[in-house]
Amino acid sequence: MKKLTLGLMTGCMLFLCNPTLVKAETETATTATTVSATVASAESAKMELRLTEIKAMDMKTLSSSEKKELRKEVRGIKSDIKANNAVINNGGGVYISVGAAILIVLLLILLL
Repeated sequence: MKKLTLGLMTGCMLFLCNPTLVKAETETATTATTVSATVASAESAKMELRLTEIKAMDMKTLSSSEKKELRKEVRGIKSDIKANNAVINNGGGVYISVGAAILIVLLLILLL
């Protein structure tokens, strides 16, 4: 019984700690992703250019409402750039912290 429990826990941990992503995509889907990634990177480049323009502005000459609008624009551009990077990186994946892994092992031990 102990060997079976130990084997099941080891198997579960191996599945949880597997770093590879299992994907069954066709080749046409990868080319579409590549095209969208290049479009997203071109948009990111335009946004980065706008950010550098905003940073180069003389803020002392602007009114407080104009400064407020620029701050909102900068926040929006930064969030769009992060979203575009997530599209390029395909979301990044799922990460389990060490504390969560220990908690899972303890729960498995207690429940089994």
